[in-house]
Amino acid sequence: MEKTFIMVKPDGVQRGLVGEVIKRFEAKGFKMRGLKLIQVSEELAGQHYAEHKERPFFPGLIAYITSAPVVAMCFEGKNVVAEARKMLGATNPADAAPGTIRGDFGQDIGRNIIHGSDSVESAETELAVYFDKAEILEYDYLPSKWLFE
Repeated sequence: MEKTFIMVKPDGVQRGLVGEVIKRFEAKGFKMRGLKLIQVSEELAGQHYAEHKERPFFPGLIAYITSAPVVAMCFEGKNVVAEARKMLGATNPADAAPGTIRGDFGQDIGRNIIHGSDSVESAETELAVYFDKAEILEYDYLPSKWLFE
């Protein structure tokens, strides 16, 4: 089973969409392994967005992600990285299909509700940035026997 990192961004938290996001991931059958509400520091934001450091929009990303609390989550499941990306929808909400999180709730590319890892490797990196190993819990997830052969 794969793990992925999902973050409800400041606009999603401020709009009260955290429960809706969790509901969708749980309804899909993904196992929550970690969850926390945090205020992202500039240092943490710099780690998360390190790949964009030289881009002109980098200061805006940092200002935005540090502007209000976010909800950091770890979900586990079969093909969870790819499936989560489908659930999130296109980065630009204007291009996101109805039924996706961004398609249903997003208004602007700069305020697109949610972040999700784009690969298994980036999930591992992002989870290590936001969670200590002890914060990713292992437990018996009873629905698994009804979800997978």
